[in-house]
Amino acid sequence: MLSSKTVIKSPIQLGVTGVFTALVCVVTMVFSIYVPSTRGFFNIGETMVYITALLFGPFVGAFAGGVGSMFADVLLGYYYYAPATLVIKALEGGLVGFLSRKKPLFSKYHTRREWKIFTLEIGVLVGALVSLIGFLYYSGIVELYSGIPPPESPTSTIFIPMEFWLGLGAFVALLITVIAFVSEPEIGYTVISIIFGGLLMVSGYFLYEQFLLGVFAVAEVPVNIGQMTIGLIVATPIVKIIQRTLPQLKS
Repeated sequence: MLSSKTVIKSPIQLGVTGVFTALVCVVTMVFSIYVPSTRGFFNIGETMVYITALLFGPFVGAFAGGVGSMFADVLLGYYYYAPATLVIKALEGGLVGFLSRKKPLFSKYHTRREWKIFTLEIGVLVGALVSLIGFLYYSGIVELYSGIPPPESPTSTIFIPMEFWLGLGAFVALLITVIAFVSEPEIGYTVISIIFGGLLMVSGYFLYEQFLLGVFAVAEVPVNIGQMTIGLIVATPIVKIIQRTLPQLKS
């Protein structure tokens, strides 16, 4: 016989899954950047995939990440990516949600000082990644597309100087370090969980494009790493704020 807790929890989880699946789809579609130098599109869908996985765990993260992203591909006309997206984004969301739930287990075996040092190192690594990828691939003239569905012509065109990415990388490294030393030393583990999930996404698309689509997949690697990195930067503080406001989500 099911307990009352299980009966109440199931429809709530079903509703949360449906809502966040839709959010992943909408966020993936609503804003994109076309980078002429790589002919690749950057979108912010990873942000919502990570938020969902970190807040609600691997199962909701996998379903919302896979199905929501797949519908975005279909609605945007990228039908040939949809099957791969369903699998790759589901694995990404599931892995991030799974690893993030293992943090309390690892926290038992390390002191707060060790976690602070670890998070400091992770912060420097992520900051360097932001600066390098942005400096090499997202500097110069970029075209912005905003709307559902995105317009055929860019909403606006802007110039991003190289110095912007150097400053952003330094800011990200400082932000992660401050959070670690002031409030939560273990935030480095959350960042690592996202990085592992993101790298799985990058690898999955590379293999699909290289061996099944037959395109020059290397050119898209920096775009996907950029999506992972921006998703990490945006999702991590949002999740911490939500969990602090609604601590029951941590359980």
